[in-house]
Amino acid sequence: MPKPYPKEFREDVVRVARSREPGVRLKDGAADFGVSESCGRNWLARADRDDGIKPGPTSAELVELRELKKCNRLLEQENEVLRRAAAYLSQANLPKMMFPLVRELAVDGIPVAVTCRVLKLCRQQYYRWLKEPVTDAQLEEAYLANAIFDAHRDDPEFGYRFLADEVRLGDHPDVSDRVVWRICRDNRWWSRFGKPKRHKGSKPGTPSHDDLVRRNFTADAPNQIWVSDITEHWTDEGKLYCCAIKDLFSNRIVGWAIDSRMKARLVVAAIEMAITRRGGNVAGCILHSDRGSQCRSRKVHRALARHGLVGSMGQVGSAGDNAAMESFFALLQKNVLDRRPRWATRNELRIEIVTWIERTYHHRRRQAALGRLTPIEYEITMTPKTATAA
Repeated sequence: MPKPYPKEFREDVVRVARSREPGVRLKDGAADFGVSESCGRNWLARADRDDGIKPGPTSAELVELRELKKCNRLLEQENEVLRRAAAYLSQANLPKMMFPLVRELAVDGIPVAVTCRVLKLCRQQYYRWLKEPVTDAQLEEAYLANAIFDAHRDDPEFGYRFLADEVRLGDHPDVSDRVVWRICRDNRWWSRFGKPKRHKGSKPGTPSHDDLVRRNFTADAPNQIWVSDITEHWTDEGKLYCCAIKDLFSNRIVGWAIDSRMKARLVVAAIEMAITRRGGNVAGCILHSDRGSQCRSRKVHRALARHGLVGSMGQVGSAGDNAAMESFFALLQKNVLDRRPRWATRNELRIEIVTWIERTYHHRRRQAALGRLTPIEYEITMTPKTATAA
């Protein structure tokens, strides 16, 4: 591709074209400088747009437009890399090696440099892997694994030491017992007469409750449905755990407890605070949570039975079953915890959490689901109507 003409040369051609005498064609002026008529006409049109003589985008605007298109294309590529990486890592029973994904994205037109930068991979290592996907050591270990499997299949009662003796008689005389044990462990090749593992006897845990909410996070009156969960946050002194209970009628945090340890007493303390602040008459209220060990403890079950509460739990590993509480903790993360890169003490973070809940969330943060009212305003407005209707 030929190099572009210097800027000063183009400006001189434009000046001459603008100051040409009547009857002199642009073609003749361009030929004097050794350029074509179309080239001179393009330069003249661009100069007219830059000077505001003619409407149209200027050179600076065109450059900015090209840069924006380039940035937009780069962002689209980065989003595609993240999307494909998430799908790749979510697959089960696959080795989580990222270099095959880099190769697939490169085939689809995404540069290797972009993929490696987003996934924080080394391009040199990727190209070495691309040149030699299987190393000599990996190939040698695969041959050794085949030999061990053949010996295990012939004599299933052999342990790893006997299997090591068998493969040393073959093509692997220098293999150690430890390497054979590791390969047997990774492939779960156990001796038929292996000793059974003995576990300590323990009492079975308390049963989990049925899901009585089923993702219907609405309530017609106070103290009908409460949702609860526990979150943890780091400080320089260690972790700080917060258990909160929210009333779905007004989204008000009716009870909370904060401690340095995540024990069952944390949940019990939050329940006791919620019952006290609600006047004690909460019999029949549903308390919904996840299936964490703290919520399933005997202390929590006894607290529920003591106050007449009805337990409810979502499914294991399903955050959507407790989405109403997860959304509150997301607000807490964004409005309090992310405001500083780190917190010095647990007490400092505790004060910020409590202040945000009681001052900002309850009295100042208006919610669209409540008709642009705060939780306190909503309860004051709607509770008399609810009592009258009942």
